[in-house]
Amino acid sequence: MKKTALSEEILLTVEKPARYIGNEVNSIVKDKDKVDVRFAMCFPDVYEIGMSHLGIQILYSMLNTFEDVWCERVYSPWIDLNKVMKDLNIPLFALESQDPVKDFDFLGITLQYEMCYTNVLQVLDLSHIPLYSSDRDWSHPIVIGGGPCTYNPEPLADFFDLFYIGEGETNYRKLIDLYKTCKSNGSTRNEFLRCAAGIEGIYVPSMYTVSYNTDGTISSFEPIYDDIPRVIHKAIVMDLSDTFYPTKPIVPFIKVTQDRVVLEIQRGCIRGCRFCQAGMLYRPVRERNVDLLKSYAADMLKCTGHEEISLSSLSSSDYSSLKELVDFLVEYTGSRRLNISLPSLRIDAFSLDVMSRIQDIKKSSLTFAPEAGSQRLRDVINKGLTKEIILDGASQAFLGGWTRVKLYFMLGLPTETEDDLRGIAELSNDIARLYYELIPKSERHGRVQIVASSSFFVPKPFTPFQWAAMDSRDSFLKKAHFVNDCMHEQLNSKSIKYNYHEADVSVLEGVFARGDRRLSKVLKTAYEKGCLFDAWTETFNEQPWLDSFNECDVSIDFYTTRERSLDEILPWDMIDTGVSREFLKREWENALNGRITPNCRAACSGCGASVFGGGVCYENKA
Repeated sequence: MKKTALSEEILLTVEKPARYIGNEVNSIVKDKDKVDVRFAMCFPDVYEIGMSHLGIQILYSMLNTFEDVWCERVYSPWIDLNKVMKDLNIPLFALESQDPVKDFDFLGITLQYEMCYTNVLQVLDLSHIPLYSSDRDWSHPIVIGGGPCTYNPEPLADFFDLFYIGEGETNYRKLIDLYKTCKSNGSTRNEFLRCAAGIEGIYVPSMYTVSYNTDGTISSFEPIYDDIPRVIHKAIVMDLSDTFYPTKPIVPFIKVTQDRVVLEIQRGCIRGCRFCQAGMLYRPVRERNVDLLKSYAADMLKCTGHEEISLSSLSSSDYSSLKELVDFLVEYTGSRRLNISLPSLRIDAFSLDVMSRIQDIKKSSLTFAPEAGSQRLRDVINKGLTKEIILDGASQAFLGGWTRVKLYFMLGLPTETEDDLRGIAELSNDIARLYYELIPKSERHGRVQIVASSSFFVPKPFTPFQWAAMDSRDSFLKKAHFVNDCMHEQLNSKSIKYNYHEADVSVLEGVFARGDRRLSKVLKTAYEKGCLFDAWTETFNEQPWLDSFNECDVSIDFYTTRERSLDEILPWDMIDTGVSREFLKREWENALNGRITPNCRAACSGCGASVFGGGVCYENKA
């Protein structure tokens, strides 16, 4: 057996040692002396979370198809091992080789969620890599960030050498070739970074300077050299059927968050919900060929031994060949005792028929996401759901044998009133009442269970709500308590359970979602105070964060409760996602006036994504 970076004595003292030993089925091991570039791909959270991330699976497998590259995996050590590694000065290591990350050429870090930012500093710190990019030289890896949070990279700008804006299948080969050339011809690290800034989708923060007005807003954002682009255009794959996909994903030793094969059927979403960042970032909608998906599904199930396959999409119901794909999967998996998971379905007759065919005899819960309690507010957010649609879906579900319904809402949406909040309780009650009206007493198996959950609205970049004010912590909690009181007033309150998210975490998420470079000192201070795994309830501690903002003289309210003017320079304005600022402004105005925008297949709303020359924008063109 290969030598591990951690001794048996250490492994026996930490929770889940299998997180750190590597050697799983389908992991890729190469001869490090026969490759030119070593790439450590990191997800800054525990192994179980990171192993469930499809983006890393894609890039890991793709990079390892390059003969001159060996890509390995890195995850954040949990609290117990973090302390041991700090105390014993053990450098963070990659799973496949168990070699220190500091000896690699690249360290790629996926930025999936703002509350993982202190874990980014943990990874750098444990790797013995200087936290600030300005303190690094050629002896350190190039630190590159990717993922949805890179669409506002500024809070982390001081810690990263590069950010990859867009989809990773496109330009990593160019970046690696440039790196090899610069290393071989004696270029400086700064010269490499300057050249890298010319690759589409690559943002090099050190090549730009930011100035601020006296009120704290940005006055200018300028490149420091004439040959550095003023605008960074996202990199995008237009033909998903002609790009890389991992058919032999790694099989973990321990149970992970998504312990199944994941089949990505499309990217993007036609719906245009105004709060949804992913729906704007990943435009236009692009589908994978259904025959290719059938082949992928069979290969992945065969190569992993997994007992479940999940279809990945922002809105699975909108995949044009869904029925054909589901029919194939039902037939293929039926004789093999495999399960099929279809998240992101709109609840209609077709979806319920599908779910009745693929779920066990004991039916699990159904999920609706009305997001808002009133029709007025659903129109504001452009949800595209009416009360009639919701109740009709619930009716069909109850008649089909389901007795548990989950409802997801948001509190703090723009223009929200008490009537909208009360509507959450009333809609929950209406759905519960519907069950008792439809299902005869003799056929019921106890009470219907309506589980209503609310998160707190966080405005995100590149959405029509990017200019909106966000509620304070106290305002969020006041609204949650009001909804809870309204729930108890309902006739069917005993059939309804209400939960709400932590307000303090949402406020911090809001700060870093729309923050700028001045937040780097807050992040570093919070990390030094022990903030780590802030996305986890059991490890999150608000007070060190509040102390850090105070010590750094940075206002939380400046980034959250302040409404932006439409002409303010935003920290992410140097990035072009294809969706125009003019469209986002129109949608913000439509929201304030309660006007609905049709989905992309019903009518083109001129968002700008047609500039990419394909996808849903061109489906009906000759």
